[in-house]
Amino acid sequence: MTRFRDLGLRVGLLPPGPLNAITDVGGVTVGTTTLIEGDGPLGVGKGPIRTGVTAIVPNTGIGAEPLFAGCHTLNGNGEMTGLEWVRESGCLTTPVAITNTHSVGVVRDAMVSYEVRGHPQRGAFWSLPVVGETYDGALNDINGMHVRPEHLFAALDAAAGGPVPEGGVGGGTGMICHDFKGGTGTASRLVEGTWTVGVLVQANQGYRERLMVDGVHVGEEIPYAELPSAWDQEEAIGRAGEGSIIVVVATDAPLLPHQLERLAQRAGLGVALVGGGGGNSSGDIFLAFSTANAGRMKSYKTGTPEEPLAVDMVPDASITPLFWGAIEATEEAILNALVAADTMVGRDGITAHALPHERLVDIMTRYGRGPGG
Repeated sequence: MTRFRDLGLRVGLLPPGPLNAITDVGGVTVGTTTLIEGDGPLGVGKGPIRTGVTAIVPNTGIGAEPLFAGCHTLNGNGEMTGLEWVRESGCLTTPVAITNTHSVGVVRDAMVSYEVRGHPQRGAFWSLPVVGETYDGALNDINGMHVRPEHLFAALDAAAGGPVPEGGVGGGTGMICHDFKGGTGTASRLVEGTWTVGVLVQANQGYRERLMVDGVHVGEEIPYAELPSAWDQEEAIGRAGEGSIIVVVATDAPLLPHQLERLAQRAGLGVALVGGGGGNSSGDIFLAFSTANAGRMKSYKTGTPEEPLAVDMVPDASITPLFWGAIEATEEAILNALVAADTMVGRDGITAHALPHERLVDIMTRYGRGPGG
């Protein structure tokens, strides 16, 4: 797997964490299940299959020990379940999963089943899982409903720290970004030598001509005549779908819910730096959570009475560097999704071409942004 910085390129001013991934935030783990099967013409319910699911586990005790969280929607033509309770309570109470548009329901229900396994059979229990989506119907038999509960279970069971798979994997398997092959990407930033901000994206947004890398209009330099767009191929067969992006921001900085809502909002600026604009038919939904106060709050679903408790917070006057961490990490996570993704041929022979690495480096070098520039 090749990442953006492996090409000798860089964006932003803040240093990345050791892994340059969301897993640089202590306790955060990620697991993926990737489904790739079949070739040729679309047969609904048969394939070809190009999809999957990504699971982000904020910490091992998330079901009993909520974390402060906030969210933001840049454009709402998309879905992320459970956000009403995040907004109301200011807390995240489950892992986060990302899949394709038509598999949100089964993944959401599977998350409930997974949580139920860890609770006694007697007594009341309920769950409002957080599950997001983007559309992969250009490459995948999206109406075939190929994601099943066991795929979510496998992603959760496989969730681990360390390097995160990127490109056409997990929920990002069939995604297209700025008319190139997109998918799953991650990055992180170290802020003020104290805090870490990590981001994971499922990148399926944007137009070719708008693609920017470190301020360079890369998309304009690689015309459709050179590398066709999978969206155009889908439109030639039938009505083309639209792209979206899900961004999950994690930090170990002690932020309260209103501050995390502000942090989530800044992910939109990272999307914009790469050329995304939250178009009318795009679902651009962002979630941010903090691991800093882990263990201090207990879920009232456990029946444990709560006494007043003390929590830490960063003063609002000191939060701006964290905003930049979220902006830069989102920008680089999208670029990692693009660079890590390989060309993929999907249903009906529709092809999502990878962003060509040599062309990218050449373009960046000509504009003074290449390796060593």
